[in-house]
Amino acid sequence: MIYKFLRIFLSLLSFGIAIWQFVDGAIGNGISLILLSLVILLSYFRNERILLAFWYIRKNKFPKAQKILDGIKKPEESLTKGQEAYYYFLNGLMRSQTNMGKSESLMRKALNTGLRMKHDQAMAKLNLAGIAIAKRKKREAMVLMSQVKELDERGMLNEQVKMLKQQMKRI
Repeated sequence: MIYKFLRIFLSLLSFGIAIWQFVDGAIGNGISLILLSLVILLSYFRNERILLAFWYIRKNKFPKAQKILDGIKKPEESLTKGQEAYYYFLNGLMRSQTNMGKSESLMRKALNTGLRMKHDQAMAKLNLAGIAIAKRKKREAMVLMSQVKELDERGMLNEQVKMLKQQMKRI
């Protein structure tokens, strides 16, 4: 919680000093301080650990991504609601390989907290559908897969939905 306020305070302080530099005639210093305040303010809205974890997941370096996510202590206090949702989403993706029960609870928490992007919501629901199939909950899996089709506007998850439907036929 204190980190949120510290970032806002530092951003405002830097902006205030930039204005003072403009008034004093040091235009170059003022511009650089405004850029610094914008970077600090951006770090308030985009947590660098979550961005780094996304990058490692993209590179298929899951242990490093998990280590970075484990470095975030008390996400309810230190992250904004959107960041908190993506924290749970990424942790759910990591745990889906080893602990399906924990992964399910993290994905549901991410959806309840509020994932912003529709394709991220679709991915979370697709993972929940896969878990439901593994638990032999066919009706729940069907509902989740229909929601995935609605959310997946570009059709990027069509192959995964087809694979899950094939697995559901075996139940």
